[in-house]
Amino acid sequence: MPSIMALMSSFVDNRGDAAYSEVLAEMADRARAWEGPIVVVAHVDPDGDALGSSLALTRALGSLGKDVTVPLTPPAFLQFLAEPGELSGPLEVLPPDSLLFVLDVGEPSRAAGAPLDGAAALFNIDHHGTNERFGDLAVVEPSKAATAVLIKEFIDALGVRWTPAIATPCLAGILMDTGNFRFGNTNKETLNVAGELLEAGVDLGDLTDRLQWRPRSYFALLAKVMATVEFAYGGRLVYAKLTSEMRGEGADDDSDDFVGVIRYAEGALVAVLLKERGDVVKVSVRTRAGVSAQRICLALGGGGHVAAAGATLPGPMAAAEAKMLAAVRAELEREAVTAD
Repeated sequence: MPSIMALMSSFVDNRGDAAYSEVLAEMADRARAWEGPIVVVAHVDPDGDALGSSLALTRALGSLGKDVTVPLTPPAFLQFLAEPGELSGPLEVLPPDSLLFVLDVGEPSRAAGAPLDGAAALFNIDHHGTNERFGDLAVVEPSKAATAVLIKEFIDALGVRWTPAIATPCLAGILMDTGNFRFGNTNKETLNVAGELLEAGVDLGDLTDRLQWRPRSYFALLAKVMATVEFAYGGRLVYAKLTSEMRGEGADDDSDDFVGVIRYAEGALVAVLLKERGDVVKVSVRTRAGVSAQRICLALGGGGHVAAAGATLPGPMAAAEAKMLAAVRAELEREAVTAD
């Protein structure tokens, strides 16, 4: 079985001169012809783009009669997108002769649900600029607002007929990664793709409404987290903390979008949520006005996009907070933003 490093080096001549659409077309040709099992994985702690891309691809491949497994556990507020039994638990090993799709994963270590070793072929589709284009075929386009935009193009290349069931999770992925078209990554292409998905029968009103639903426990936890909000560096940074004690042992907190609440603090260029999980602290960063969340998180051992990125730090919370503050200060000073 090939190792991860072998998979990373097997990308066909890096396809440096090939348009990404040509590589998507080759992926589609090979997927249509594939007779063995297909596995679709995304990143750890899957968000709306990871889940929506995975479900749209899975349903499109299923319409071609393919045997597809999706070992993915979404947050509770996104589970409505999946049909009962459509998602599986983690796989310890891949089925023999598997085609493995890795979606929305910037680096192999962040893939979750199944090992990357052992695939007969690995196809990598992503929009993270830090992606090293691992796999036998890779399409990495950071200009795309969401991986779901690339999945839309891939499904078009498959020649599958669009249905509401395929189009709905695809549009959900785009909506989540663009903040319902409020974020700066929204462009004409994004809106055109969304329009085509609407034409396939998506109920936009119902979808956008459901994407905002949260359990009652969410609001109780949100109140606790908002009580921790602090400002630093002249208000250029706003951050909040979620401890294990606040959450309670084993609770599913659906807190990934808490950082989206504080990011609108007036005058803030950087918003950070520090979320304690066992002996580690997950760091979620959002930025604006040219300040790079990606650089902040790379300094912390993570990665992501310019405006939205994340990292995982060893605990305790106080140590993670100190490292975060130093990384944010360095980025603000790099951008010549007052950090007093």
